[in-house]
Amino acid sequence: MSKPQVLVFIGWYSPGFKAGGPVRSLVNLVDHLRDRIDFHIITSDTDYTEAKPYEGITPDTWTTLPGGERVWYASRSAANAQVWKQLLTERAWDAVYINGIYAWAFSILPLWSLRGSDQKRIVAVRGMLASGMMKHGALKKRVFLAVMRTLGCYNGVRFQATKAEEVEDVKRWISSSADVVEVPHLGRKLGASVPPRREKESGELGMVSVARIAVEKNTLFAIERLKDLVGAITFDLYGPIYDQVYWQRCEQAIAALPSNVKVNYKGVIDPERVPALFSDYHAPVHAQPRENFGHTMAEALAAGLPLLISDRTPWKGLEKQDAGWDLPLDQEGLFARTIERLVHADQLQYDRWSNGAFAMGKRYLSDPATVERSFALFTR
Repeated sequence: MSKPQVLVFIGWYSPGFKAGGPVRSLVNLVDHLRDRIDFHIITSDTDYTEAKPYEGITPDTWTTLPGGERVWYASRSAANAQVWKQLLTERAWDAVYINGIYAWAFSILPLWSLRGSDQKRIVAVRGMLASGMMKHGALKKRVFLAVMRTLGCYNGVRFQATKAEEVEDVKRWISSSADVVEVPHLGRKLGASVPPRREKESGELGMVSVARIAVEKNTLFAIERLKDLVGAITFDLYGPIYDQVYWQRCEQAIAALPSNVKVNYKGVIDPERVPALFSDYHAPVHAQPRENFGHTMAEALAAGLPLLISDRTPWKGLEKQDAGWDLPLDQEGLFARTIERLVHADQLQYDRWSNGAFAMGKRYLSDPATVERSFALFTR
């Protein structure tokens, strides 16, 4: 039996990675389902925030990647309705999968081109209707969604939410009668069968953050929690800097830290290197006020790293499972005391947390039910 043919629209795809979670989500989805679905992906030929196209890639034609998926890297001038119409009609697609809400070329144009058709259309919301996101440019976004509804662009569309809150977001902002299915994100395929052992001495701690340096990631909050701590502490930051003014505030906070605390900006890292990177650290620290999934959190757990994060992500109940801590952001002292607890943990205590983190990550990443729900999204 032939595999289902799925056409995907997304602003950025591998080898790009600077757009963060949405790219990683699709890469993982394709990785899990490539043996059961033929994916054809339409995307940009240039990474997020970059002006220079990818090297070694021919734009505006199908390219087959090593994993087997076919990718159309669209040049800026060719990302238009005429080209999309050609691609939408070149074969009978079992489903068209659109990632995101607001992007003109990769979200709006495909929906406009398919309005009124009986083509199966799935829109992955990607957290774009969450309350925090809707506060920014609220009027403009509400008008946009109203226009899309009025023009019938959402008629017959199925929406993918990744958690219960996102289901409610779609019902609130699109339509109370919208067709929404909850299908969680897929994490990276699990590698090791046991957590790698890390040396941990009381009085030292290596922390890491893999996220863009930005207000919405709350980088400054994490840095400021280190100012009164004792012990040999390092905190390495990986990720692009989008807001130079915000980064200057972070640099000022770093300069005010005591000499026993070292915060280092390490630049941007390819997501494929992240699992290996984690072997050099004891814990990731993320204090973002909103997170739709957190791929690096799942990957840290799978590497045996206990998480120190806010309580505003899908990763809950960490302490009960010896897998880390999910803490309220309004209790700044609790964040600092928990870091201090990590600093003074010995090898025996740290191994308990590491094993708990690995067990939690393994349960999630090896759950076949999530893979089957993802497959059903395109085939039922």
